[in-house]
Amino acid sequence: MDLHSEMMAIGNRAVVAARKLAGLAVQKKNRILCAMADALEERGDRVLEANNRDMDAARNAGLSGAMLDRLELNSSRVEAMANDLRAVSKLKDPVGKEISHWIRPSGLVIRKVRVPIGVIAVIYESRPNVTADAAGLCFKTSNAVILRGGKESIQSNKEIVDALQAGGAKKGLPDDSVQLITTSDRDAVRELVQLEDCVNLAIPRGGEALIRAVMEHARVPVIKHYKGICHTYVDKSADPAMALRISENAKCERPAVCNAMETVLVHRDVAQSFLPELARQLGARGVEFRADEKARAIVPEMKPATEEDWSTEYLALILSVKVVESIEEAIEHITKYGSKHSDAIITQDEAAATVFFNEIDSATVYWNASTRFTDGGEFGMGAEIGISTDKLHARGPMGLEELTTYKYLITGSGQVRD
Repeated sequence: MDLHSEMMAIGNRAVVAARKLAGLAVQKKNRILCAMADALEERGDRVLEANNRDMDAARNAGLSGAMLDRLELNSSRVEAMANDLRAVSKLKDPVGKEISHWIRPSGLVIRKVRVPIGVIAVIYESRPNVTADAAGLCFKTSNAVILRGGKESIQSNKEIVDALQAGGAKKGLPDDSVQLITTSDRDAVRELVQLEDCVNLAIPRGGEALIRAVMEHARVPVIKHYKGICHTYVDKSADPAMALRISENAKCERPAVCNAMETVLVHRDVAQSFLPELARQLGARGVEFRADEKARAIVPEMKPATEEDWSTEYLALILSVKVVESIEEAIEHITKYGSKHSDAIITQDEAAATVFFNEIDSATVYWNASTRFTDGGEFGMGAEIGISTDKLHARGPMGLEELTTYKYLITGSGQVRD
């Protein structure tokens, strides 16, 4: 079977599965999710053995530290995947929820209700946890899912999907509800996102190159974010201890993820006192600073920033630093260089925070909190399937509701249109 025929077969099987899933009762879906979680834990040793093989191959291939961090599993991460599935089972199912209803003068009763999207393709790199997260969220919302992970995580993904399928089958998981594309042929992605008659939505998760490649070939709708260039603006009225604590967390807690801070902007009125403390505290964590001339005049040890630095997603312990004259300059900088992902203001001035909230056009905007909270779990959604910087139809962390669409159900009593 050639690649096109293989992908068509996968797509057609997913369409059949999606029809079966549409009528699955929520109680049954929850039992299946818990069985998936149990199987994942029971097969944890096999998952870790497979992940070790992936890690060895990735190191030999010279993958970056950021990619290795995303790829690596341990017992606690496997347990977290299982617990995320259980958490999803406890969340309210949006499928069938009535959004609104009204009665027309003709007597027609019109209801707008949430329904599954249908078949969702999730294309991602490195992170094996996405396999379980995507499968769980799509299944809970009665969507069939086609998973295409990177070749660097193929062994891990196979074991995870095997566990999900085996566990789910014990409680009635419909065949082909969760499918994994195992070929390493790059053309598989192109074929997948061109299955207009089968795939209703594609969600790429990974580096900018992967996402742009998906967008270039896609004939189906795509929800995405290209990169996470997240900013923290330290306003002139910021509490300095709070600003340091948030900056350290946003940069250092896990630098290789999309919600980590890449640039800190500091108001000139507090730069003289704040920047030396920032350099000392974050420097002790191994952070390298790339700063504009105003910042370097205060902390000469900082390296000079280039124009490219302001638009770079480092995914490493590197931080761009800029001194700004005003909140307006901070907003202009974020508007020019940001990626509309997550941006924060640290201030005690509510009026300044309101301006920042209103004028920063990002999916998530924070006041006195770390950008690291941009996460479906932290938002109370359970495991997330991704973060969108689009405006239609989903934005920010994507949980259950974002994996549904709606349709109109109209009930009459014999009405015909005049």
